[in-house]
Amino acid sequence: MLMLIIALVCGLLPGFAWLVFYLGEETHAEPKRLIAFTFVAGMAFGFFTVALENIFTGWTTGNVSLQTLSFLPLLGSLFGLAVIEEVMKFAAAHFAINRNPNFSEPVDAMIYMIVAALGFATLENIGAVSGIAPSAELIPVVLQTVSLRFVGATLLHTLTSGTVGYYWARGIVKGKTGRYLTFGLALAAILHTTFNYLILTYGGAVYSVVFLIIIGFFVLNDFEKIKAQPINLIV
Repeated sequence: MLMLIIALVCGLLPGFAWLVFYLGEETHAEPKRLIAFTFVAGMAFGFFTVALENIFTGWTTGNVSLQTLSFLPLLGSLFGLAVIEEVMKFAAAHFAINRNPNFSEPVDAMIYMIVAALGFATLENIGAVSGIAPSAELIPVVLQTVSLRFVGATLLHTLTSGTVGYYWARGIVKGKTGRYLTFGLALAAILHTTFNYLILTYGGAVYSVVFLIIIGFFVLNDFEKIKAQPINLIV
């Protein structure tokens, strides 16, 4: 019971911390109920994602560990898993806010994509923390895991989904949603794959964190560019 409580509390911390940061990028306050609904939708779609990923890995790798795969099969598997996650995060955001009157500015596409991603990442975080075996060093290990996921996987999900949101908004504005969205999802999957490859190949956090910092620079720049387009997105 204690482990479950610790997992829930610590698993929520990285997502909520990044949520506060990204909502600060918005020019006006979004409805709290819609933010909460989108966050929960991201968590809910995370369960479907796990099922899809299990089917995918069963078809492609069977019981073989990803770390044992050679270069091309490894990249193919990582890319396939990344595509599944990026598409499902978009599906969660689209389910939550598409055609909603509060989805009214281009930057909203980025905001709600990131909120859905944080819900998705929070489910992963809770799973990661709850999987830690109870021991005398439980609290330090949990805090270390949460810290690494804060600057690693959780941040990754926000950046890749923010990228998808940027191209989603551009596509709606230009009347070419399908084309721009496909490009955004492909780009997000490539970034996601690269991050996971760095983790599996080099371990640690140095290369992956530097990679995320570079991506973060471009995503924050996208925020500024998209906020300069006060165009109503409801079509």
